[in-house]
Amino acid sequence: MLDLQAHAGTVVVTLATVLLYYAFQIHVLRVKVRLDKAYDARGAKFDRYFGQDREMLAADRIQLNLLEHMTPFLALLWMESLFVSPTVATGAGAVYVLARAAYPFLMGGRLGRGVKAQIFLSTGVGYLVLTGLALHLLWALLT
Repeated sequence: MLDLQAHAGTVVVTLATVLLYYAFQIHVLRVKVRLDKAYDARGAKFDRYFGQDREMLAADRIQLNLLEHMTPFLALLWMESLFVSPTVATGAGAVYVLARAAYPFLMGGRLGRGVKAQIFLSTGVGYLVLTGLALHLLWALLT
């Protein structure tokens, strides 16, 4: 049987990732409801999916950016924890979750025409963690 205490840090990182995902989902819902009311007050129609409201686009981008990297992150996190090092998994996972949590603050509340350079502080760290975990696993496999 798997020793839960040995992987407690990985469990905490996984739960933090899930919590962050749902926090971003709630943010999308809050923005949608607020914009729907604001458009109604102006007598305009809010088009959730085909409109180009920059605030709605930003909320979607925040949530979808986390979602599109969540599967590889969790797979690499747990492979690292189970087969190589729970300590490395916990540390790398904590860095990853913190970087992802910073994404909305670095992007801002409205999606602009270009990508803000500071967003790479979040995405770049995320890619480095994913690459590091994958390479660490590969190294452990080959040695």
